Amino acid sequence: MYEYEIAATVRTADLLREAAAYRTVRDAGKARRASLRSLEPRGPVRALRSRLARTAGHAPRTV
Repeated sequence: MYEYEIAATVRTADLLREAAAYRTVRDAGKARRASLRSLEPRGPVRALRSRLARTAGHAPRTV
């Protein structure tokens, strides 16, 4: 094997290793965000927010 072929092979292996590490970190971040999202209260907060919005919309104006 020529020197440039060896260098190209090593560079390709480095790029593949870097890409695998990037995907691992990216997937771990997605899983963490998904797990944090599952801990958030969904239904009651949304219902309360819509009830408050309706109340604020019908409040008497003081000018």
